[in-house]
Amino acid sequence: MDISHIEHIGIAVKNLDESIEKYEKLFNIKCYAIEEVKDQKVKTAFFKIGQTKIELLEGTDPESAISKFIEKRGEGVQHIAFAVKNIDNVLDELKNKNVQLIDEKPRRGAEGLSIAFLHPKSTGGVLIELCENKND
Repeated sequence: MDISHIEHIGIAVKNLDESIEKYEKLFNIKCYAIEEVKDQKVKTAFFKIGQTKIELLEGTDPESAISKFIEKRGEGVQHIAFAVKNIDNVLDELKNKNVQLIDEKPRRGAEGLSIAFLHPKSTGGVLIELCENKND
């Protein structure tokens, strides 16, 4: 498995606009992209700190994973994403190690990345996202 770095840390928020303003003021960083991922019922905002990004996520539907997360746990860190190469091979390798996959095949995520999630039951209670930038 070839993990190159932490791609981003996903933080669930109730109000994206207020959270963007808060992060910009607190940390003197600028949001460089806002995107809605309709099939995941989420709106995202990205900040870059070195090679790692912070992704703020606001649910756009009460039934979205982010809305349910906030309802159950409140705002906060929702997932950690690792940058990988050959995401299909990584998923096969993890499946062979009996890791419970949420996504057996990659799907399109924000910023055009190919993404797949691993179930927290297999990762010590942490939702892990695998990301591959097919343009790299």
